[in-house]
Amino acid sequence: MQPDPRQIFDGIAFSRQTGVIAAVSGGGDSLALLLLLKEFLDLQVGAPALTAVTVDHALRAEAAEEARFVAALCASRGIAHCTMVWRGEKPATGISAAARSARLSLLAQAAREAGAGLVFTGHTRDDQAETVSMRAGRGTGRGTGLGGAGIAPASLYEGAIWFVRPLLSHGRTDLRSYLASRDVRWIDDPTNDDTTYERVRVRRSLTAEMAARRIAEAETAAARRIALGARAARLIDGHARCVAPGLYRVDPAFVEDADAEAALHALRVLTAMAGGALHLPSEEPSAHVLAGLRAGVCATLSRAVIDRRASGIYLHRERRNLPTGNEAMREGLWDRRYRLSAPEGMHIAPFGAAAHDLLPEANPTLPQDLLFAAQFAEPALWRGDVCVGPARMAVPGNGIGVPAPWAHLLPSFDIDVAHALIRLVGGKTVLKLP
Repeated sequence: MQPDPRQIFDGIAFSRQTGVIAAVSGGGDSLALLLLLKEFLDLQVGAPALTAVTVDHALRAEAAEEARFVAALCASRGIAHCTMVWRGEKPATGISAAARSARLSLLAQAAREAGAGLVFTGHTRDDQAETVSMRAGRGTGRGTGLGGAGIAPASLYEGAIWFVRPLLSHGRTDLRSYLASRDVRWIDDPTNDDTTYERVRVRRSLTAEMAARRIAEAETAAARRIALGARAARLIDGHARCVAPGLYRVDPAFVEDADAEAALHALRVLTAMAGGALHLPSEEPSAHVLAGLRAGVCATLSRAVIDRRASGIYLHRERRNLPTGNEAMREGLWDRRYRLSAPEGMHIAPFGAAAHDLLPEANPTLPQDLLFAAQFAEPALWRGDVCVGPARMAVPGNGIGVPAPWAHLLPSFDIDVAHALIRLVGGKTVLKLP
């Protein structure tokens, strides 16, 4: 059954966009995405401008020629095209992960240059089955099944650009049938047959029955993840407060909540946020911490200190592994917690010991040692060796956007609990699914 562009793209908020990006490698999936998207936009009044972007990772000699192939096809159909090249040295290990990260960054750069807030990618039903199978093999789809949810329909990149995957319910065979019906040829990437790659090995091992089972598992896990996030969000809204910059107080009733699964998830989310972690902490150590908190035991998890006092449970960033003076920053995502920029002649670094003299005004009933510990790890503006004041006050929104662990990439599965964190830290960002 051939894909219908109206069914694929109806409901996507194109009206908010002046431009959209299609990521096109020249393979069958991405070319089908491009042409389906072009068909759909051609029928819309006031449709945003479409730009196809090819990322050349500079890892294969053929890549430049493949980019030229895509450029020629786009030119023949009146579609704007550009090629983004991954320049510089490539890592000796972890090349697949590094290439994915580079691809996201380059596509986001192209989107910013085109004034586009949406980037479409050609991930398919087959990709979903393979991804869920790989995660199951690594054990990351166990427990609450967060990893088992597979590829999200959309992900927000650095709080600004949505990467949208509208073909997750369509298989490669149908997409190639669509291209063949329009006499469009595509390029088969030779790495798709290279069994040194885990995905290729998994692809070859998957039968149709196994793939269908993996897809069903992913759909169930995704629904559970969304529901769990909504329940955790209610707990965070009901029990957690920001009582000073970088210091969060949680009502002790939180750890005794009857919804133990949601309480555990909320704890993992809160510690990752307070510590500026890239990912949620693992379930098992988090469960040990939650049990310890019920018994009055303090802990450290995901770079966050969790300190139980008579007045509540407090969380703040630990003092270790903060960005040092040698890593002084002028602009960007600081400590994976705040998006900041420094005025000319200044840089951003932790308050450190200067926190003694620059503690914020706060409720005098708050433990002073916790106020100092939180302020120690907060970002400050420095002129040379002189601390000028809080860096958060120097930028619109106090540098608060989408908090960790989703400051870099937020899957649409987690939007409810991400909103709860934004409310907790006092941000103004409102996330709208595309």
